[in-house]
Amino acid sequence: MQWLRDMWTREGPGIPKDAPKRTGLALFAEILVREWWEMVKLNILFILAALFVVTLPAALAAMARVSVALVEDRNTYLLRDFTEAFLRYFWRATAWGLALGGALAIGLYAIATYAAGARDNLLLSAPLTVALVATAYVAVLACHLIVLMVMRDLPALRLLRLAALASVIRPLPALAALAFAASLWLAHILFYPVSVFMPATFNFSLGMFAVAFGVHRAAVTVLDLPNATQPHREPHTRRFIK
Repeated sequence: MQWLRDMWTREGPGIPKDAPKRTGLALFAEILVREWWEMVKLNILFILAALFVVTLPAALAAMARVSVALVEDRNTYLLRDFTEAFLRYFWRATAWGLALGGALAIGLYAIATYAAGARDNLLLSAPLTVALVATAYVAVLACHLIVLMVMRDLPALRLLRLAALASVIRPLPALAALAFAASLWLAHILFYPVSVFMPATFNFSLGMFAVAFGVHRAAVTVLDLPNATQPHREPHTRRFIK
């Protein structure tokens, strides 16, 4: 049984210390090739953890925590790291999941309602556009928020503020990551039944890895902002009156 335990607990593969550092899609592909088996196992863990539905937000947070570690090329012990993150972020992830899920549901309902009405009344195109932009922003906000939450322990209001700022600074990588994740499910539908095993093997973990990879730079930027923008203060000196 040693081999079975090692499959879930051993340290993931690394990269040579002298290898040139890649960026962008080249880095994404490099990590994907190096960590593909870890992502398959991560996908299985996520499915098992999310079976009860109410545990879905915590399972997403745990998967995001492991994905961030892969992006940052940190040592990962998959089962241990996933379990610890699942328990650590359970209540926070559940609360944020309900809030953001409700906001997305309202946005999608507004889009469907205004889209149906805009067929007969062009004046409804304006609120339809607003609903589309607002819903897309909430989706981008959710991506930044979940990554920031697993990167740093922050009060709820500060976490929301930083996620909103990151969503304004760099929204396009998050949108690209969401489009990539959606394309995985579109491929699953188009190529069914050949693609029947896609969700069970990598759809969830690869989608989350794409999100973590896409928003990581913005997350690091906003986390460094308080220190970078803090005004420099001269050392205080006492004056003595003779």
